Amino acid sequence: MPKLTVITIVYNNVRDIERTIKSVLNQTYPNIEYIVIDGASSDGTLQVVEQYKDQISKIVSEPDKGIYDAMNKGLALATGDYVLFMNSGDEIYDPKTVADVFASSPGADIYYGETEMYNDNWESLGRRRHEAPEEFDWTSFKYGMNISHQAIYIRRSIIVPYDLSFKYSSDIDWIIKAAKKASNIVNVHRYVAKYLVGGMSKKKHRESLKERFNIFSKYYGLLPNIFNHVVIAVNLAWYFIKHRRTND
Repeated sequence: MPKLTVITIVYNNVRDIERTIKSVLNQTYPNIEYIVIDGASSDGTLQVVEQYKDQISKIVSEPDKGIYDAMNKGLALATGDYVLFMNSGDEIYDPKTVADVFASSPGADIYYGETEMYNDNWESLGRRRHEAPEEFDWTSFKYGMNISHQAIYIRRSIIVPYDLSFKYSSDIDWIIKAAKKASNIVNVHRYVAKYLVGGMSKKKHRESLKERFNIFSKYYGLLPNIFNHVVIAVNLAWYFIKHRRTND
């Protein structure tokens, strides 16, 4: 039975942190290591985390240099066979999710599934605009990040630390690097995560898009990436016309 390390990073999110923690602790799967990395919150977040300290493997609370620095701290402490990031405000989909993921196929390098989006009032917005592809490899992001960070379980032996030169989109670079090393990638064909819309990449949208463009150019080539972004723009416009929201 593989061991899963779930890492939650949080900073001043007293409103949502307990929801996230409960979604991890309520899993029926028994072999989970849970790590919470807090960026020295001052709003009571840490007090909420501490209420669950007997069920959390490791709690770190100290200043960091940003979201990916915090994630790297979590990776450095991880001892599981697989790693999943479930950041504050997001949830593992339901109590059977992790058990279902590992039951879907033994020994994959990467498992991935579908994400349901939620607004600030925790009302469902339905499935992400970027539907998880039937098959996934390192080229699959060329038309956008079609698997969310919360919906991908990666074997720890094929991951590297996040590249801190990217402030908003390093998760894309990180997943592509892992996917290039993976020989067995499994679509679990179920919802695996609930995602709270409006993270850092939304708040710094322009900078995030610039970084994303540079990352895609690095892996897919500049000219193909320019063409792919035309396709991305058309798809986005068409989705918005139909649904009046982007659901990214």
